[in-house]
Amino acid sequence: MFAPVIEARMKGDVMEEVEVVRPYWDWQEREGLPRYTGLSIEDLNDIELKPWDRMGGNGAFIDLGVLRPRNGGGWVVEIPPGKSLNPMRHMFDEGLYVLSGRGATTIWTEGGTKQMVEWREGSLMAIPLNAWHQHFNAGTEPVRFFSMNTMGQTINQYNSERFVFDNPFVFEERFAGQDDFYRGDGALLAVPREQYRVWRTNFVPDARTLQLQAWGARGAGGLNLNLEMAQTVCPHISQFPVGTYKKGHIHNFQARSNGGGAPLLILTGVGYTMVWPPKGELQQLNWKANGLVVAPGFYYHQHFNVGAVPARYLAAIQIGTWRNRTGEKNPNDVSEDEGGTQIEYPNENPEIHRIFEDELKKRGVECQMAGLSPFCTAG
Repeated sequence: MFAPVIEARMKGDVMEEVEVVRPYWDWQEREGLPRYTGLSIEDLNDIELKPWDRMGGNGAFIDLGVLRPRNGGGWVVEIPPGKSLNPMRHMFDEGLYVLSGRGATTIWTEGGTKQMVEWREGSLMAIPLNAWHQHFNAGTEPVRFFSMNTMGQTINQYNSERFVFDNPFVFEERFAGQDDFYRGDGALLAVPREQYRVWRTNFVPDARTLQLQAWGARGAGGLNLNLEMAQTVCPHISQFPVGTYKKGHIHNFQARSNGGGAPLLILTGVGYTMVWPPKGELQQLNWKANGLVVAPGFYYHQHFNVGAVPARYLAAIQIGTWRNRTGEKNPNDVSEDEGGTQIEYPNENPEIHRIFEDELKKRGVECQMAGLSPFCTAG
């Protein structure tokens, strides 16, 4: 039990490979599904899935990162036409994005009335902690969704499959059977950090068209909106214009220690993400809609739009609440010149902008970085 697996850890600016054991990886082995690793997946609708007895559909694990991040990144599940998954409850938080198809989900507490929400391609929803739920395919084509969840963190902490999937505790503070839980609207929250624009909701009918708000911290006229769903599921959505790219930065949180990072699910557009370790070589990760890319926690990363439409992505869930964040500015939004972890355009490697202009020329798209990057050759 608990076969050793290689994990990535940072020692100074150098990545070390360490042999460790994790209950989550052992659980994955028992489930018998394909496992996708690396730094990117071009299209989650195209990956191979296998029957998953626990779910009652087909599935695959998504473990993007450097080597294997300790808590994983979630999974992709497919429901055949006219079929449903098994009823389930679980002691981990979960956010779902519908990659293709249409259907409905019922949700209930033990002995309570079932509530239903209908969804389609582009919908985003959160499952409240340990509430019963069941997903149905209401169309003639397969449904496929991406589950962003904290199963790895939970089973690594408690090391008990029964605790995770067969726990009778009801979190009435999270969900108590209210029939408007998935009504699809929301409200902006007042939070300590003014730069956080937080939309409180449990269901987004189409994340690709959700109205976002101006966000100047990352440059180039970007838009952004943070979400707080089912009280503790907190992803965010960002968008940036055609012919532009965001400022590079490095995250300074725990992901630096385990080779993980925040998976980015591409909602619209065509582009790429550049990643590089401190003092290391650039690596280009191309993406398109329904693709997935991860910037490892101890890597610098930067996002580029080379397509003909605005690029929009969903950053996979964080757990907590935006309302408990302090009023201090996020260091990821502060220039390295001022003690933060963000690279301003004049300070970036000139090769980064040269590659960007080459990629634009391949597609006949005009660069819009004049006045932002000193390396821009556009008029």
